[in-house]
Amino acid sequence: MAFISSGYNPDKPMEDRITDIGPRKFDKFYPPVIAKNKGKWLYHEFLKPGVLVHVAESGDEVYTVRCGGARLMSITHIREICEIADKYCDGHLRFTTRNNIEFMVDDKSKVDPLIKDLESRKFDGGSFKFPIGGTGAGVTN
Repeated sequence: MAFISSGYNPDKPMEDRITDIGPRKFDKFYPPVIAKNKGKWLYHEFLKPGVLVHVAESGDEVYTVRCGGARLMSITHIREICEIADKYCDGHLRFTTRNNIEFMVDDKSKVDPLIKDLESRKFDGGSFKFPIGGTGAGVTN
């Protein structure tokens, strides 16, 4: 009877069934340029520590600015990360397996303002909130 009171119809068990329990498929969250060129990347280069460019067969480019993150973050810190992603990256960012943060932009002109913004954000003690680096022969988180 408990199922019937909740709207369950034993004659039509598939009616109004919720089938999307769990996280949505990861590729729905790709930036448009990444979704467009998935599996079609020619090469990538390290422009400077923490900054990469990925070039696709189509000629599209994605610039990635990697900065250090922490394993445990406060909600205010995460909101600040999201604010940066909204401002420069159309809301897209990525966390690496080692808890670094990658901000991805599709235009080279957005890279320098993004870096300047990241370098301007410091903790009260003076250390960088978002230290840029961790690519190539560098130290990562």
